[in-house]
Amino acid sequence: MESFLARYRNLVVLLVVLVAQIAGLAVQVRRTGNGPNTDKSDMGGVRLIRLWANAVISPPEQLIHASKLGALGLWTNYLDLRHVREQNKDLQKTIDRLRLEQASLLEDARQGQRLQAMLGFQQSYMYSTVAAQVYGSSGTDRSHIFYIDKGSSDGLKPDMAVITGDGIVGKVRDVFPHSAQILAVNDSTSGAGVILENTRIRGILRGDREGRLEIVGLMADQRIQPGEHILTAGGDLIFPRGLPVGSVARVVRDPERDGFIDIMVNSSAHLDRLDEVLVITSTQPRFPPQSQQDLAESEAEKGAEAQALKDQMKASQIMAEKLPGLVDPKLPADQQPLHDSTPPSPNLHPPQPMHPDRFTPGSAVMPTPSAATSPATQAVPVAPPHREATTPTPSDKPQAAPQRNP
Repeated sequence: MESFLARYRNLVVLLVVLVAQIAGLAVQVRRTGNGPNTDKSDMGGVRLIRLWANAVISPPEQLIHASKLGALGLWTNYLDLRHVREQNKDLQKTIDRLRLEQASLLEDARQGQRLQAMLGFQQSYMYSTVAAQVYGSSGTDRSHIFYIDKGSSDGLKPDMAVITGDGIVGKVRDVFPHSAQILAVNDSTSGAGVILENTRIRGILRGDREGRLEIVGLMADQRIQPGEHILTAGGDLIFPRGLPVGSVARVVRDPERDGFIDIMVNSSAHLDRLDEVLVITSTQPRFPPQSQQDLAESEAEKGAEAQALKDQMKASQIMAEKLPGLVDPKLPADQQPLHDSTPPSPNLHPPQPMHPDRFTPGSAVMPTPSAATSPATQAVPVAPPHREATTPTPSDKPQAAPQRNP
């Protein structure tokens, strides 16, 4: 070190003098701001030594601050993650649970809408029905059978019709205490009597091997058009008359018989996705409350009218008993004057004609021999001697007067 200072002594002294001089100048000289945003309170300017110190110290200080922020972010976001995995698992479980609850609420809302529509149809339908839930199927493509949660304890019997608010579904096949087996209408062993709404053509509805509905064995008729509605005919003693079945999809010719056609049917009920159904337990008409009230009022009015008629007849009988002069004991009850409904007898003394002649019954144109001697008939002129008039009676025909010989 001493050799270095001894060797470069003049240079070191020169550098120290220059640094001292520069420091003195920096302390004495001020730098004023000439920019438009310069504060008026800082008109004295800033010393050069301060500017140089700021320029030297600011970059390291900024570097240290940025390093601190980076280290803190690295620790917070990457190193200190001891409970993040547990939190992520809990959050994932919560998300899955909320998704299941949302799906359950959506299904409940749809089921509520279906049940509300079915309840409205059940209340307005004229036959007694039992609502049931579909819970199982046969499990094969060729057999269209499903099960419901109502059985004999709920009043179900074989061959009862099963419907929905949209149309017919099938019939009850087997009944158990708390469940029942339903044969769908699109099964190949099932069937129903139907009628076309517009053309009034009757046929037999059944299902084919693929589970499609068709009407078979019809004579070819050009009036049958796609889109025509099909209703139950009521002749099979299972489905009541007038229930919706579906509509005509298309008409195809029977390949085995000439002149015959088959009708492919679009079902009104969704047979492939049944959830709730109605079983018709009684075909006795059941009227709505308003109709029942109207019928009761009508029956009450009829009863009042009948009672008034009875009172009137009783009053007539009492009057007949109080007036014995109007009752003839020699006549039967239906011919009494109070009960006699025959028209009044004709006038026994009809008026005399204005111009009597010998052809009018009850008239006389000349007096009889017995009446000629009476004083009242002496002024009547006598007829000529060769003719004599006779007085005709109502039952006799007029006769000519006898001739006298002169």
